[in-house]
Amino acid sequence: MKLAARLSKTGVRGAGPLLGLLVTWGLFAILAGGNFTSWSNQELMLLQTAVVGTAAVGATWIIVSGGIDLSVGANIALSAMVGSMVMQEGHGFWLAALATVLSGCLVGWLIGALVIGALLRVLLTAAAGGLVVWGTVGMGSLWSLLLGTGVGAAVWLATARIRQALPLSPFIVTLGLWGALRGIAKGLGDNQPIYFESDETLNALMEPEGLLPPGVWVLLIVAIVASLLLRRSVFGRHVVALGSSRETARLCGINLPKTELRVYVLGCACAGIAAVMQMSYLQMGDPTTGQGFELKAIAAAVIGGASLAGGEGAIVGTLLGALIMTVVDNGCTKVGLENWVQEVVTGVIIVAAVALDRWRQSK
Repeated sequence: MKLAARLSKTGVRGAGPLLGLLVTWGLFAILAGGNFTSWSNQELMLLQTAVVGTAAVGATWIIVSGGIDLSVGANIALSAMVGSMVMQEGHGFWLAALATVLSGCLVGWLIGALVIGALLRVLLTAAAGGLVVWGTVGMGSLWSLLLGTGVGAAVWLATARIRQALPLSPFIVTLGLWGALRGIAKGLGDNQPIYFESDETLNALMEPEGLLPPGVWVLLIVAIVASLLLRRSVFGRHVVALGSSRETARLCGINLPKTELRVYVLGCACAGIAAVMQMSYLQMGDPTTGQGFELKAIAAAVIGGASLAGGEGAIVGTLLGALIMTVVDNGCTKVGLENWVQEVVTGVIIVAAVALDRWRQSK
């Protein structure tokens, strides 16, 4: 009871996610033995959770606001390809990481702008930014991206008075971008991965060193910041209000379009950070990476207590949900189940998570 009470203070509904994690881990520990429980395998699972968990933190923000993002995996693939191009040009880790996260944020801006109905502004901004990128591509990927983003931002601000009159469903927008972003990622590499010279800082990000790998520390920092913003900031309260009732939030004076746009940018920034980790983990940019990540991210959020109806969710619960998804994937592999069986198990977990969400709403 004390554990449930403490978890409830963080937004997690009881001790369910934690108990689910312990039961799942214990089951595979019995079935697979030392092959599963070894410390090296625990580090591997933590590294795998770092990528999916970071993406799931961003997905939680979007779900709490009443939205959805089905393009997380494709966003990670595209952002990793952008970062790999910058690495390939010899700019080093930090500039490549900047380009990767910026790419994720731009996808978030695109989703948010379409969702709030700013279609004309999106077309004008994308046209201006795209022309600059095309015209300056000879300067290198990084500078082309930065200049295009700057010009696009200027056009976006300059067209602020244009009326937003065609809001689109987040489901439709992100479903369409799921295919479009994956296609762009493949186009950047001509249907091939993008390789780059080894970088010490990038390599160390997902290396199992010390108490926890650096990538796991990044996940924890992202989760702490996201949790504090969601539960302690005015913006976080606006996001919860938006997801709980749009009409009530509007009557309270909350700027719904601005809040919604910021949520998608913030959520997709987490996808950009996850892309940096994935790039480090694979040591290349792979246009096919991240497949199924959107489902795992959404499932992790729902297992952790987020409601697909919006207005409820907890970052702590999402981390526990991400760990559960990783334990299931890894445990099935260690037990020796074939890949198709693992996909069936993952699908069942996702359906069960949604059913659980519906049951919680009906209580």
